[in-house]
Amino acid sequence: MTAHLRHLYLTLLTVASLAFTGCTDHATESSVKKKYSIYAMLKDGNEYLLQIDSLNSGIISPEKTGAKVVPPRIFHDLIVRDGYYYRLDMRTGKFSRSTVKNDVLTEEQSLQVDGFTTCQNYNWISTDSLLLIGYDEGTKKIRSARVNVRNMTAVQDIVDIDAPSGIYNSISIGFSKFSDGKLIVGYSYHTINGAYNYTTGDTVYVNVLGYPQMKSLQKLKDTRSTYPGDENTRQAHSFTDEKGDFYFISAPGIAGGNNPNKPTGIYRIQQSQTTLDQEYFFNISASPIQNHGYGLWYIGKGKAIIRTERKGIFSGMKDHWKVPHFDYYVIDLQSKTTSRLPLPLDKGTAKQCVMVENGMVYIGVNSDTEGSYVWMYNSESGDLKKGLKFDDKVDYILRLERLN
Repeated sequence: MTAHLRHLYLTLLTVASLAFTGCTDHATESSVKKKYSIYAMLKDGNEYLLQIDSLNSGIISPEKTGAKVVPPRIFHDLIVRDGYYYRLDMRTGKFSRSTVKNDVLTEEQSLQVDGFTTCQNYNWISTDSLLLIGYDEGTKKIRSARVNVRNMTAVQDIVDIDAPSGIYNSISIGFSKFSDGKLIVGYSYHTINGAYNYTTGDTVYVNVLGYPQMKSLQKLKDTRSTYPGDENTRQAHSFTDEKGDFYFISAPGIAGGNNPNKPTGIYRIQQSQTTLDQEYFFNISASPIQNHGYGLWYIGKGKAIIRTERKGIFSGMKDHWKVPHFDYYVIDLQSKTTSRLPLPLDKGTAKQCVMVENGMVYIGVNSDTEGSYVWMYNSESGDLKKGLKFDDKVDYILRLERLN
């Protein structure tokens, strides 16, 4: 998502809240003991990080057991791994590593990473090495930073991708994938005239780069959809299956690329290939779902979960984030069939709220009528039931992730 779209979404959530008024061996003892991390927003706008051991049952109150997030509104910035919370603050250029200590989110170490108007994509190179990619509006360049999260050092580069030109004045990096010593990057261009007036071109672009030099080796484009992936700090949009095939979703709906005449679709790059599979395209908008989708999570054995809009319930971006209208579907990537999970309608435009572990799929759902729960879906048996319940003060489950 571009900086303008990001600002719009965060502004909407801020208005809503006002209306209601790491490396494992460095991790702390308290972090090591907790398996999961949850980021929740309350109805009064306050936000909390919770660290817990079980999602299967019980009732939880963020105010009583969580760490209040200061500063707030960082749920789109967090990268969670091995007991740590990593974040690139675009206002200051500071990349930090933090943990929760004594119920306080505490920064442990940081370094300066300049030139990022927004960090649009991240990819773990190894246990200790993280690749960040983003757009610099000032220079109109795509920048990358390879961060060693153990000693907190970084190597920064310019990524050899064409700058926006002509009618386009911005760009979004939607996915990045390593393949046989190369880096494959997907992106689209935007026309932005203020935060409330933007659209995306009609093309998915793919650039194959030499790594780590970041020099372009091959450029490809595809017009079956547009806006590949999305800002993956916000929620998941791609994965690699057991066979090594890579899948990603396009997001041209109004809350993504805002080119809704294009269909939401799923693309494939086969193992050891660097081009889009021209024989594969799963048209979600033309399937029985008949709507746009934004998040995609792999659950194993050729199946994934997609989070989709339901038309006729929300009126536009002004209420897209607060009106429950999201469905969850299990999709079969080979047969291209869909099956809706019988969950209450969820709310929140973008949430990292699906987690898969040992065949169990955990889904954080916020319903205005049925409350906020972590639901448990058994991908083998098909059983679906309620797990952890949140008290009535919770408005959004914004992140649900493995912590250790």
